[in-house]
Amino acid sequence: MGMKRTFKTVNYDQALDLTVRLGDCLPPEHLARFVVDSVALLDLSALYARYGSRGGEPYAPEVVLGLLLYGYATGVFSSRKIERATYEAVPFRFIAGNLHPDHDTLATFRRTFLPELKELFGAASSCLHRKRAC
Repeated sequence: MGMKRTFKTVNYDQALDLTVRLGDCLPPEHLARFVVDSVALLDLSALYARYGSRGGEPYAPEVVLGLLLYGYATGVFSSRKIERATYEAVPFRFIAGNLHPDHDTLATFRRTFLPELKELFGAASSCLHRKRAC
């Protein structure tokens, strides 16, 4: 008879109790980090100016814009898929800061700010192209 083989196993009860920092899950040069840093440099005053004083507390434009930019950069265009990714994919969860804008919020933001987004996407796109060329 052959040697007895041992296997690495997982204790799922113990694994579920682990505290995981989102920042530890992405390498320093990850595209999601670059998107967050790039969006922080954009002038979003035109977006903020269009928000009214009524209604519930909206998501900051940086969050929604970052999700849309990262989604477009990685081939995820559907608002429903972006929403799901904020739960299931670390880069989206990182950009959202562990928040979960629903698909209606994402779609409404895209529709409401379409003219501004075209300009902002152009500025962000040139940043992304420079990043990938580095």
